[in-house]
Amino acid sequence: MIPIGKSAQVKSYDVLRLSPQTAVIYYDFPATIQGQQNVEIRLKIDGYLENIYVDEGSVVKKGQLLFRISAPTYEEDVRTAEANVKIAEADLNAAAMEVNKVRPLVEQDIVSKYELQSAQYTLQSKKAALAQAQANLVNAQVNLDYACIYSPADGVIAALPFKIDSLISSITVQPLTTVSNIQKVYAYFTINEKQQLNFFTHAKGNTLKEKLATLPPVSPILANRIVYDQKGRIETIDGLVNESTGSISIRATFLNPEEIIQSGSSATVHIPQTLNNALLIPQSVTYQIQGKLFVYVLGSDDTVHSTAIQVNSSTSGNSYVLQSGLKPGDKIVIEGIGNLNEGSLIKPRFVNADSVYTSL
Repeated sequence: MIPIGKSAQVKSYDVLRLSPQTAVIYYDFPATIQGQQNVEIRLKIDGYLENIYVDEGSVVKKGQLLFRISAPTYEEDVRTAEANVKIAEADLNAAAMEVNKVRPLVEQDIVSKYELQSAQYTLQSKKAALAQAQANLVNAQVNLDYACIYSPADGVIAALPFKIDSLISSITVQPLTTVSNIQKVYAYFTINEKQQLNFFTHAKGNTLKEKLATLPPVSPILANRIVYDQKGRIETIDGLVNESTGSISIRATFLNPEEIIQSGSSATVHIPQTLNNALLIPQSVTYQIQGKLFVYVLGSDDTVHSTAIQVNSSTSGNSYVLQSGLKPGDKIVIEGIGNLNEGSLIKPRFVNADSVYTSL
C-alpha cells in the first residue's frame, strides 16, 4: 500500500510489457575481396621489355596487346629454322630425283634392286628431316610470338613493376602485371561452427544447396563504412572446418558494374538473420554495472527491481535481443531510469509495444 500523504510523491513512468516480436539482426564479418579473374601476366621467353601499351588502372579487352619484348635471339632462331627448312626441302628433292633415276635402271636390270631400296630409304630419311625442320620452325615462331603479350581476359591492369628496357626472363618471380576482371567480385570470410549452425539450422531446404539458395541477400560494407548498393548472395561454404581455428570459409558474390570494389581490397559482409518470437529490449532502457547489463523490472507492488540480463552480441536496430534474464509478460521501465533506485515505488503507465519499437 502507498502510505498516506505519499501518493503525491509517486511519479508516473512508462512501462513496457515484453511480448515476442519478429526481429532482424545483422552479423558483420571482415572479408577480403577478389575479382572474378585475377590473371598474372608472365613471360615465357627471356628478353628486354621493348614497349608497354597500357597504363596502370587501364581497362583492357581480351586479346588487346599489352607488351612487346625485344627478343633478337628468337628472331635469329626463326631465320635459322627457315633456312633449315629450305635445306631439308632441297635434300628431299635431290633424294626424290635419285629414286626416279635409279628406278628405270633397276627395271632394265642395269643395277641391282639394292640401289633402289637404298635411294628410297634415303628419300624417307629426307622426308623425316624436312618434317623435323618444319616442326623446329613452328616452335621458333611460337617462341617469337611470345614476344607480343596480349590480355587473356577483359579486366583492369594492376601495377606495372617493370619499365621499358628491363631485362625479364621466364623465371622472374614478379609478374609483368595482373589483369583483374572485377565486373563480379567474391568476398571471402570465415564464421565459427556455432554461427554456421545458427545460419543453416533454421534455413529452408533439405540440402545445403537448397539452404544456400534461401539465405537472404547480404550487403558489403566498404572500407569507408559505406554500404555498397549492390547486394550479393552467399554461394559456397567450405565442407571442412579448420581444425586449428574452428572456422569455416564462406564465399559471397557481388556484382560490381561500376568497378568500385577493387580486387585485393577489404570489406565487411553484412548478413541479416530473421528471428521469430524474440524479446527486444530498447538499448536506452539498459544500464551497466561492472560490465553487466541491467534493466528495471516492475514488481507486483509497483516497485522496481534491478535485474541483470544477457543479450545477443548483434542488435536489431536500437534494441537488444534478449538471451536470458527476462521472460514474456515481464514489465520493464523504459523512461527516466537515471532517477530510479532499487525498490523505488512508481506509478506505471503502460505503453503499446508497437509504438515503442517503431519509434526506435
